[in-house]
Amino acid sequence: MTVKRMDNIGIVVEDIDAAVEFFIELGLELEGRAPIEGDWADGVTGLRDMRVEIAMMRTPDGHSRLEISRFLAPPVVADHRSAPVNALGYLRVMFTVEDIDDTLARLGTRGAKLVGNLVQYQDRYRLCYIRGPEGILIGLAQELGQQMPQ
Repeated sequence: MTVKRMDNIGIVVEDIDAAVEFFIELGLELEGRAPIEGDWADGVTGLRDMRVEIAMMRTPDGHSRLEISRFLAPPVVADHRSAPVNALGYLRVMFTVEDIDDTLARLGTRGAKLVGNLVQYQDRYRLCYIRGPEGILIGLAQELGQQMPQ
């Protein structure tokens, strides 16, 4: 049996409004927001009396989604927001952007900070990591040789 598709990547945050605004600025679209709770939610997560607010974001091509969650109960038990690039477990999500300089400037107004440097890999990509809302590690890549909008 093979995988049909990857539905989404999930990120847990404290300030869901700021995270939604940040990812809208990046170019994702908000599909919807909803509270999640009940026996089915408890069953799938293994958490008792779980209550969470989610926002589902979609990439412009419609193929990828980012689920942003804010847990109301139970309390968050770990914080990986300042983990370095070589930490075990979930670390980052990477997006291909049209114009990395413009993207960095726009996200900078929303608090994004460059982690290392903006670098070029051969003649293929310009790449960087940034820390977004609440320290979320995000990779940005611009394919070279692609026409940038005027």
